[in-house]
Amino acid sequence: MPGHAEAVLSVNFSPDGRQLASGSGDTTVRFWDLGTQLPAHTCQAHKNWVQCVSWSPDAAMVVSGDQNGVLWLWQPKTGETIGACRGHSKVIMSIAWEPAHMELPCRRFVTASQDSTAKVWDANTRRCLFTLSGHTRPVTCVKWGGDGFIHTSSRDGSIMVWDAKTGARAQTLQGHGHWVNTLALSAEYALRTGPFDHTGTAPSHPAEAKQAALQRYETACGGAPERLVSGSDDFTMFLWEPSVSKKPLQRLTGHMQLINQVQFSPDGRWIVSASFDKSVKLWDGVKGTFITTFRGHVRPVYQVSWSSDSRLVVSGSSDSTLKLWNVHTRKVQCDLPGHADEVFTVDWSPDGASIASGGKDQVLKLWRH
Repeated sequence: MPGHAEAVLSVNFSPDGRQLASGSGDTTVRFWDLGTQLPAHTCQAHKNWVQCVSWSPDAAMVVSGDQNGVLWLWQPKTGETIGACRGHSKVIMSIAWEPAHMELPCRRFVTASQDSTAKVWDANTRRCLFTLSGHTRPVTCVKWGGDGFIHTSSRDGSIMVWDAKTGARAQTLQGHGHWVNTLALSAEYALRTGPFDHTGTAPSHPAEAKQAALQRYETACGGAPERLVSGSDDFTMFLWEPSVSKKPLQRLTGHMQLINQVQFSPDGRWIVSASFDKSVKLWDGVKGTFITTFRGHVRPVYQVSWSSDSRLVVSGSSDSTLKLWNVHTRKVQCDLPGHADEVFTVDWSPDGASIASGGKDQVLKLWRH
């Protein structure tokens, strides 16, 4: 789907799987109509590359962050801007929303920046509620857990856990020997989709929707503490249970180069990692034990995303291809060629129906599963 005038840097499906947002080097955010596969809205407000886009779990808002450190909030139905959040002085690296079972309609979100801070914002007032200061180098990734804690990773080699209500630091997770690039939570799929079930429907009443989101989160956790996985430039990953201990459950070794992204499967049983060593690795999501390596890409792998049934993984690479991997056969299911250059970003819709990818060739591709 052509439309962007520069590289596509971020694609993100809405929690109900019905809409798609993309951010690009052409400074625009686009909302796509998945039926016609045409841009529904082209949103202009950013003055620099749009690094990340993120949907609120109730699908009511999208926030986008750019290279200047400016955030814009959008109304997905109309494409109109709600306003800007200013406070970061450098690139926005990552965005996460407060889970829907904590508050509905969704209001608060957290952003990570190269300015070494993370900030929690109120979407309604566009004010910064508090700044999470403690990292000494750029903050690379942020996740808002379902248990009331925010997790940040940084190029200072540490992971910090913060109380989401007060902004106080709860603990620091040490162990990595180099930049920490990426984090993932075991209940992330349930947190991302909030009150929406696999068909993309949610109760219309906020109290019922909040209860539905809580039930989905509790089911995803299965009575166990939320797990966190981290990936680093030191070629290793760690599996943590931050609410239980600041010591890692397991150190996951085997990659020969830096780890770009980690993702838990929607059912929490598996972890996949994408690395500059051209491979995708599969790990046990509970114990952290190594399971298999998916080989086939001929250049670094940038991003991975899971199908909603936890059976397939899609990976996007600098070699211009996407590959679909089958967890049960441990083999490549199919190749998705078609991009003319590096694939920077990939996302699988929460309803399992579509895969979106974007990259250097300025084209956003939509694949139907």
